Amino acid sequence: MSLEKEISKRKTFGIIAHPDAGKTTLTEKLLLFGGAIQEAGAVKSNKIKKGATSDFMEIERQRGISVATSVLAFEYKNHKINILDTPGHKDFAEDTYRTLTAVDSVIVVVDVAKGVEEQTEKLVQVCQMRNIPMLVFINKLDREGKDAFDLLDEVEQKLGLSVVPLSLPIGMGSDFQGIYNIWEKNIQLFLEEKKQKVGDSVKFDDINDPKIDEMIGEKAAAQLREELELIESVYPEFDREAYVKGNQQPVFFGSALNNFGVRELLDAFIEIAPMPQPKESDLRIVKPEEKNFTGFVFKIHANMDPKHRDRLAFVKIVSGTFKRNENYLLVRDGKKMKFSSPNAFFADKKEIVEESFPGDIVGLHDTGNFRIGDTLTAGEKLNFKGIPSFSPEHFRFINNDDPLKAKQLSKGVDQLMDEGVAQLFIMEMNGRKIIGTVGALQFEVIQYRLEHEYGAKCSYEPLSIHKACWVEADEKSEEFREFARLKQRFLARDKYNQLVFLADSSFTIHMTQEKFPNIKLHFISEFRNQY
Repeated sequence: MSLEKEISKRKTFGIIAHPDAGKTTLTEKLLLFGGAIQEAGAVKSNKIKKGATSDFMEIERQRGISVATSVLAFEYKNHKINILDTPGHKDFAEDTYRTLTAVDSVIVVVDVAKGVEEQTEKLVQVCQMRNIPMLVFINKLDREGKDAFDLLDEVEQKLGLSVVPLSLPIGMGSDFQGIYNIWEKNIQLFLEEKKQKVGDSVKFDDINDPKIDEMIGEKAAAQLREELELIESVYPEFDREAYVKGNQQPVFFGSALNNFGVRELLDAFIEIAPMPQPKESDLRIVKPEEKNFTGFVFKIHANMDPKHRDRLAFVKIVSGTFKRNENYLLVRDGKKMKFSSPNAFFADKKEIVEESFPGDIVGLHDTGNFRIGDTLTAGEKLNFKGIPSFSPEHFRFINNDDPLKAKQLSKGVDQLMDEGVAQLFIMEMNGRKIIGTVGALQFEVIQYRLEHEYGAKCSYEPLSIHKACWVEADEKSEEFREFARLKQRFLARDKYNQLVFLADSSFTIHMTQEKFPNIKLHFISEFRNQY
């Protein structure tokens, strides 16, 4: 099959939401409709014993949150769909921001009762900065919640979106009867017993058909007609071009847990969502249909399989065809590499693929060569831009609690830092290790994973640091020597041996900049590829 045809079949998207809005459940149901799984597992419900397929780390199952970004692929109506399920928890925001560099569109999940929440706002801002097309799914309609029109207003105002409803709920909570699909002009009614299976839909070509009154009752039917008229007069018509440019956002209603409205969402999605898009590099814009392969690493995950100490680098393919056992160039250090077992994903199941196309995510086994943000090409020396990183907000010393396992601890910390879970700083003065994270929950995750994946026990000591500042200076100058002498207790090196000044307050930063005007302090540790 030609490259163009493969590209046109592919849709790669991320699902973003505030924790608990039902993001992982929606991911599960999309897999159920795609035929990739036979039965969906709600994340926290004890009624259903099956755990969610997309949460494969033990700590995720215990807490009912998604910690790692998982990649799930399935076929649906002759399309290859790649979903990146991102962590909703704010302590893992960094991982989510990086994942958004690898998607072509996004589904935003909003809880019908809680409406737009803080984490959703932040993530939507990141999508807007990059003009990523967004589709909104208002979830949990089987519970009592806000009025549909109030929710549409809230999404517009709080998120700054321009919405177009493509489906409409009939009733809500205990009165919930189904969904009117504006996109396809049909009604789907739901039976309460069919929670884990899919109900049938009844199509009506005419909204005034008296059969509708028989099915949902006269009162509900009259309200539905009134609301549809209101939508026609208030909201613009759906414009696919405006959606793809990120200027208009279609909205769907449903309940992922009970399968309401998920198929409507998926059917409209494959019809309207963009296929793999061009991406900007430091030299030029790279188009998917180019013959030569290019791709970039947006995530590294250690120990996908606890039985084998393996690391997987997740690579988003931007252009050309990626083939197994071909030589490719790791641009940062000029190394040629070939991969004998590239993986495609289905949550914790992996399979070896012979070739992959733009839009696909491949997992490459890594022995420590890759960093987040690395570019792989067929030979051209270009680098993809825009993998963000933040200065940590929480800092702690890490101590080894088992002297016999020092080697395991050191290896575990190194590998987890490569994943981008947190950042490591080593004090210049005494070699003590400090871990810096975006959110406090990450310390727990690191501790848990060190023990369960590497057999190493650690404890933390608090440390009052306000910010990590990367130092740019002429290390031979007199000014730098004086700076290093005065601040030696606060100087450390990061993983890539860059000098970092750990400042205890914003006042200290201000005074340091005044006293040493030629020493530049940077607050962003970009993943600077050093040449």
